[in-house]
Amino acid sequence: MAIIFRYLTRQVMISMLAVSGVLLMVFMSGRFIKYLADAAAGKISADVLFQIMGYRFPGFLELILPLGFFIGILLAYGRMYLESEMTVLFACGVSDRQLLAKTLVGSVFVMLVVGAMSLYLSPWGMKQVENILNEQRQATEFEMLAPGRFQNLASGGRVTYTESLSGDKRELRGVFIAQFSPSEESLTLISADTGSQFIDERTGSRFLVLEGGKRFEGMPGKLNYAVTDFDAYGLRIESANGREKVLEEAVSTRQLMDSDDLKARALLHWRFSLPLIVPIVTLLAVRLCRVNPRQGRFFHLLPAMLLYILYLGLLIVARDALATGKVPEWVGLLWVHGVFLALGLWMNFGSDWLRKRRLQREVEHHA
Repeated sequence: MAIIFRYLTRQVMISMLAVSGVLLMVFMSGRFIKYLADAAAGKISADVLFQIMGYRFPGFLELILPLGFFIGILLAYGRMYLESEMTVLFACGVSDRQLLAKTLVGSVFVMLVVGAMSLYLSPWGMKQVENILNEQRQATEFEMLAPGRFQNLASGGRVTYTESLSGDKRELRGVFIAQFSPSEESLTLISADTGSQFIDERTGSRFLVLEGGKRFEGMPGKLNYAVTDFDAYGLRIESANGREKVLEEAVSTRQLMDSDDLKARALLHWRFSLPLIVPIVTLLAVRLCRVNPRQGRFFHLLPAMLLYILYLGLLIVARDALATGKVPEWVGLLWVHGVFLALGLWMNFGSDWLRKRRLQREVEHHA
């Protein structure tokens, strides 16, 4: 039996890792593109992209692993049914209940990993992301510049362009700045050969000092532009945004337990719900993976995926209902788990229970 258990576990885990790897690439690439767009717009620095993605990794896994394990069971056991391996196992004395029990034992490991991600690692990672984003929001325009791009930065109507940056990113070359003042309806254009940052030690104010350039100021549509040549010209550099951004997912589980806020309580229920998904979908998958060889290998995947989507969708609906106070906290998300747990138990044991009831009635009738 130990050899059979190791074989079944290995088959499921290999399928789970393959499916989870593909899903992880899809999820992370979509999120990476979003952060890449923010970096291109000058909202964050390109240097922190991989740090953010690394810290968000546990948050992706906590959602992907339950689905990956579910599909892994369907693929692994479905293949074994098609290739008659399950027939051989049943002929050797392995029952449906033993198969379910061994699969549930294997699911405990996945449930513990998802629980660790959901309750501890994911909030910690999101806290690091929150700190990085807040540091980026405090960064100056000078630090957020990227060569070869027109960037609309935080100083209110100012667009900045630089051809290149020095190796230490302290000097700009080929600088162009356009700034529009809505109150005065005036447009200011500045071009300079080089630019560097200057910090006033007394006040802490930062300035962009431009050297060797021209300044054009006037109203669009008119020809009375004032043109000024300068050897050095200073522009004040503003911080991108002084307010810190707080991410809901970055709040620790302990803080959620101590909070009375409905949204915080709903998030707490959600974090505890994610590991509970694993054993329940195991009950469903072991029954749904039974395949008739004439139906094909992937015939059972469509109804199984629709059932999983329904399960996850109801959890999201229940979470929103709890956050708005429509559902009492003692009910929380448990009713959704209860419905699908009952469905899984019925799918695995319902036919046996009905058979026993029918035999009992026949015995009572003949008696």
